[in-house]
Amino acid sequence: MGKLNGKRALVTGGSRGIGAAIARRLAAEGADVAITYQRSAEAAEKVAAEIRATGRKAVAIAADSADSRSGEAAVAATVAKLGGLDILVNNAGIFETGKIEELSLADIERNLAVNVTAVVLASRAAILHFGPGSRIINIGSCLASQVPAPGMAIYAMTKSALVGLTKGLARDLGATGTTVNVVHPGPTDTDMNPAAGDHAEGQRQRIALGHYGTADDIAASVAFLASEDGRHITGAELAVDGGVNA
Repeated sequence: MGKLNGKRALVTGGSRGIGAAIARRLAAEGADVAITYQRSAEAAEKVAAEIRATGRKAVAIAADSADSRSGEAAVAATVAKLGGLDILVNNAGIFETGKIEELSLADIERNLAVNVTAVVLASRAAILHFGPGSRIINIGSCLASQVPAPGMAIYAMTKSALVGLTKGLARDLGATGTTVNVVHPGPTDTDMNPAAGDHAEGQRQRIALGHYGTADDIAASVAFLASEDGRHITGAELAVDGGVNA
């Protein structure tokens, strides 16, 4: 018996990397899972097919992450296809660098739309379908609390915003038994930030454990928070960063 049997989950940005690992782990624990994707329809359907092969329901939903209202539509589609929603993992995001004086207003607005507004609207939509003991898990970043290099101010700001949202929603929803937490990955070996990449060594030197994390490390922490084992944890920041910010 999985710890999430009978639960319905939505993982935004679930076609690859951390999002795909989270979707697979939630399904392995017994949840039916919807994932969103923007461009990688084939990759998203592959993840969904892998989940269905285990006996769980899975659906891939197209969502333009630049459209901040896409999360609302994804919630509606999840409820229609899975019959409800118990767990929302706000994973979709973009990482764009550049000094603030070099970024256009359109650049700044895009970062806010994808990394903040879409999360707010998806959460608002999900809450309307939640029953007691539901979960919102936001995927933040180790850069929310420490910024080790120039050019990341806007990204760090968007991830810091998720901390305030998490704590506020935890207060708002506490009476229902719904928990709201944020997981902060550190350097994680994915196609976006490979452990053998050009900029990996500098990041590795900052990690107390001396090596990159994996997407499965993040997924395990999300699955824990989503389960009954995490029922008394809310409004918390969980750093899964190998001690990069220790």
